[in-house]
Amino acid sequence: MSDGWKQRLADVMPPELAREIDVFEQQIQLRRDGKLDEKIFAETRLRRGAYGQRYDNGQRHDGLAERELAFPSDGLTKGPETVWDAPGMMRIKIPFGGVTPEQLDLLAEVADEYSDSILHVTTRQDFQLHYIHIDDTPDLMRRLASVDITTREACGNSVRNVTCCPIAGVCREETFDVTPYSKALAYFLLGHPDCQDFGRKFKVAFSGCAGNGCGLTTMHDLGYIARVREVDGNQVCGFETYVGGGLGAVPHQAKLLYEFMPVDEMMPVALAICRVFARLGEKANRNRARIKFLVAKLGIDEFKRLVEEERKIIPHDEAWHTWLKDVDAYSETALKDGASLNGAARPEGFEAWAATNVYQQRQQGYATVTIALPLGDLTSHQARELADITRKYCGEHLRTTVEQNMVMRWVSEADLVDLYKELDAIGLSEPGAGTIVDITACPGTDTCKLGIASSRGLAAELRTRLAAKNASLDDAVKNLHIKISGCFNSCGQHHVADLGFYGNSRNIGGYTVPHFQVVLGGKWEDNGGSYGLAIGAVPSKRIPETVDLITDWYVAERQGAESFQDFVKRVGKKAARTKLEPLMAAPSHDEDPSFYVDWSDAREFTIGDMGIGECAGEVVSQVDFDLANAEREVFEAQLALDDEQFDQADQRAYNAMLIAARGLIKKQWHDVPEDPDTVVGEFRKRFYDTELFFDKYAKGKFAQYLFARHERATQSNGQTNLDTARLLIEEAQLFIEAAHACDTRMAAVSVG
Repeated sequence: MSDGWKQRLADVMPPELAREIDVFEQQIQLRRDGKLDEKIFAETRLRRGAYGQRYDNGQRHDGLAERELAFPSDGLTKGPETVWDAPGMMRIKIPFGGVTPEQLDLLAEVADEYSDSILHVTTRQDFQLHYIHIDDTPDLMRRLASVDITTREACGNSVRNVTCCPIAGVCREETFDVTPYSKALAYFLLGHPDCQDFGRKFKVAFSGCAGNGCGLTTMHDLGYIARVREVDGNQVCGFETYVGGGLGAVPHQAKLLYEFMPVDEMMPVALAICRVFARLGEKANRNRARIKFLVAKLGIDEFKRLVEEERKIIPHDEAWHTWLKDVDAYSETALKDGASLNGAARPEGFEAWAATNVYQQRQQGYATVTIALPLGDLTSHQARELADITRKYCGEHLRTTVEQNMVMRWVSEADLVDLYKELDAIGLSEPGAGTIVDITACPGTDTCKLGIASSRGLAAELRTRLAAKNASLDDAVKNLHIKISGCFNSCGQHHVADLGFYGNSRNIGGYTVPHFQVVLGGKWEDNGGSYGLAIGAVPSKRIPETVDLITDWYVAERQGAESFQDFVKRVGKKAARTKLEPLMAAPSHDEDPSFYVDWSDAREFTIGDMGIGECAGEVVSQVDFDLANAEREVFEAQLALDDEQFDQADQRAYNAMLIAARGLIKKQWHDVPEDPDTVVGEFRKRFYDTELFFDKYAKGKFAQYLFARHERATQSNGQTNLDTARLLIEEAQLFIEAAHACDTRMAAVSVG
């Protein structure tokens, strides 16, 4: 990107965001030069949404064959040479799923320029771009920031994208519109200092009602369901609040924390929860580092007590009210007047589409239209066209969904036929949204390092087969949910599906065969009301037969209007497994080698280059980040020195020591202020006077560098020059190294 472009983009970006992206670009260079530890850089790039991906599936997307694909997967350097041998993925945060046509246009542009021209919608209402070069990520971030989109904390041990029911505000069953609350909390928590020291990721969701599955609050770390209570004769909005949910290999349903929490307490209580999680959550073993394990360990009553104690000591923050001051005034304005469709002529395919993809809003004359995206994929061409269609029919009211689709809101019913025709012209008129053909799937072996089996390949096959016989499917079957994960981690949400599948493998006669565990008994409704259990592994190539077998059995033996969950409970898992057993065996390789090849892959199946997943990266403590920031600051001091900006070099070197000192102090005092007098005073009291900062040889020598520079902090004597600036930079580097050593010693004592 040219300097002119950078400047134009900087002009429309918040200064702090522009600065963060500049810092990330410098960190890439530092890592390339071997001056930034890989563990720190990995978590840093994850918190910027930059994610390593798998690339052993034998696929190459058109347009990329001539282009070097590169991303740090196992580090940027191996020996003397730089290694750029793997593509990467960028996860793009879309709070509450709200995306404007302008933003969609920009997403299409960057998908063409930096990726493979595919926008992928995730189960957290994000967008993802795959096959990204690490060198392109800073400019990609700048382009996104120019239309108010960030990748910050889309990955890593942080607060992930805050999700929200996509029909909030227009739903006929909701208590109130949770949209403005989800948006306010998302931006309040973004980058908040109390949310930077987690052992794992933290997910938040909002739902306007309890009965549907739009919000899935019970499977989240923190979930809010809209509630209204009468207080002193007035109707007061608040939330039924849940904590400690999560899927993964061992799913936990969230526990009720508060039956009713007033809106005014939403932000401070969220911070209290985050602070308790940061302080007491597991850090050494990432497999038990989610908040669900902490809640399970303490019990909900003790966890609640700790949260309430933490709430009492949190310093008041005006931002709690600032972010919420306009929520009561929040509203969406329709582009056109609402009117009924009446007797407009319906083209072929319209009725089937309208039956599943059109939802009548509570506002008379308006409809919400779901655009079903097979596998969650949207081409850049379709994205541009959809942006224009949205402008034409509903203004800016477009959202992504957790079922990997998109919805247009506030469409006048009178426009539905014309809208259908325009969507059909660009291949976005597939019916079946929310039905059995609308299958959710994680990336699986396509791009995920943890993928065992091809979840996307299986999803595509099932969708094709089910769509072909949709007309003959029983109505009870049409409304079932199928969700597929490529491994046991449940990124495809298989635990809350009627029919869930997750990838695994079996060794048969010396060959590896792709399999899927069959999970029955999950419930999508009631915000993910119950979790299913695995009843047996079936070869991947027999999963379509498995779906037919189970659904035919359900239709034949259900009692009256019995739901699928009730049916599974009544017949029992043992009977279900017995039913499946004939499909659980695989023929030998000689009998049928096709069983040894996964869906959408022409090669014989192997586990491939499975590695450490990057869902949350390694556990990195807050002091690690602070010391890394100090190192970055002293590096910038060197750049200023090279530019002969001696005063700036001096100031940055001083700032670097303050950052490092404050990082150590925060191990003992979480809310330490940032003013230099307090930092230096607390550092002296806690680390110098106690000799915690002293090593065997230098004693307290390096601390004196900070004290001396601080003493002259307010003295503008104009005597900074090349030599004095260089000296302070060297002293700052020694101070930071001493801070690292101090932290290491403290950790060793703690472990001992």
